[in-house]
Amino acid sequence: MIYRIMTEADISAVIPLYIDHYNTHDGGEWTEKTVCKRIHQVWSHEDSLCLIAETGNSICGFAMGHFEQYDDLKAYDLVEIVIAHKYQNQGLGTEFMLELERWVKQLGGAMIQLQAVNDEMHNHFYGKLHYQDCHNLVLKSKFL
Repeated sequence: MIYRIMTEADISAVIPLYIDHYNTHDGGEWTEKTVCKRIHQVWSHEDSLCLIAETGNSICGFAMGHFEQYDDLKAYDLVEIVIAHKYQNQGLGTEFMLELERWVKQLGGAMIQLQAVNDEMHNHFYGKLHYQDCHNLVLKSKFL
């Protein structure tokens, strides 16, 4: 597996992967336009770190996020990690997360934080990587 920084040119290459992941396997309703907007927003964010996972000439997955500075540490907010369906359940997602952790640590990050769906699959995946539920913060939202 080869890991590299995502370029702006890669955005169009990962759009079909994102749509397949969320629309085909998660019941989403993403369009090329909305996916392009979302990915570009994260990619162009100040202090972003977006990685591509490749094997041969094929993109297997990507991870996107950005660093945030706090008073006592620099944290990485993981916004998306998507593994192509045909590569899932083969350890690639775990390997990719470990590689992302190495990049984050090398770039001065002390912590990775993320929001995940609260279901058995996500709890198992992140749990085996030793990610824990945060008990001092609660996600708040309001529909307008």
